[in-house]
Amino acid sequence: MAKTRFLFSSDFHGSETVWRKFLNSARHFDLDALILSGDMTGKFMIPVIKQPEGKYDAWMLGEHYELAESELSEFMHKARMITYMPRVMDDDEFNRIAADAHYKEEIFELLEQETIRHWLSLIPERVPPKCKVIMSPGNDDKFSIDEVIREEMKHNPQVIFGEEEVIALDNEHEVLCFGWANPTPFNSPRECSEEEMEAKLEATVAKVRNLPTAVFCIHVPPYDSGLDMAPAVTKDLSVQLAGGRPRFIPVGSKAVRKIIEKYQPLLGLHGHIHESPNRVKIGRTECLNPGSEYTEGLLKAFLVEIDGPKITKLQRMEA
Repeated sequence: MAKTRFLFSSDFHGSETVWRKFLNSARHFDLDALILSGDMTGKFMIPVIKQPEGKYDAWMLGEHYELAESELSEFMHKARMITYMPRVMDDDEFNRIAADAHYKEEIFELLEQETIRHWLSLIPERVPPKCKVIMSPGNDDKFSIDEVIREEMKHNPQVIFGEEEVIALDNEHEVLCFGWANPTPFNSPRECSEEEMEAKLEATVAKVRNLPTAVFCIHVPPYDSGLDMAPAVTKDLSVQLAGGRPRFIPVGSKAVRKIIEKYQPLLGLHGHIHESPNRVKIGRTECLNPGSEYTEGLLKAFLVEIDGPKITKLQRMEA
């Protein structure tokens, strides 16, 4: 039987601090693989505006920065470490971004691509050659990110991109990768109906050779599983309250639950719902959601070792 050790995590949302911790764990735990289930990209851009006298103006976390050229690199690094995407620009571009929503979205997508390219460049120095880095998208990740990772695969054999694909973890275990989500209130890039989800999942499962030893890395958790409890929101995205506290409801996918119940893989790896870190069993399948506290720079993950059809180690960790 084949024994494999990997670390699974999800939902970094642009936090380079969390990404670096994730990569560093490969050497620390002597891993065979790192598995990331999507929502890689950040949510906020920071304009760094070049001034006529050669300095740079920026605001971050409510604080104003007036930067000399020599301070620029350190500021950009600091911004990336706490999830922000900085961009140097002049007043003309700043004003265009403020006035043109389409142009703003173009710039934002370029920054997302730059973030992923930079993250991928850190792999060779931090991850031992024997360790695979298996990356699949999440519902918040735009499709252009896929091409950035595929391009890196041409230069670095450690990097493996999976989306609606099945990846060999070793000669016995496979990882099914799937980043789509059932509809959310946020209209993210990779959403579809439950019917479409089920059809896409069935087509992907058909590529699995050995289901009893398979790992299903599906970004959205199964419905009403204890991995998918999130605050209910109104149409204007305000959190609904009950007794003065947020009202939590299950928001996972019924299609994902149906697929797991039907095929019973060894493991289900999920993310998407940051507030629901947990591990639960659905039939024989151990399903995991590490949760996410990316804004705090905290890596939340599961350390997993599998040997044939058995899970020989399963440990929740935070760093």
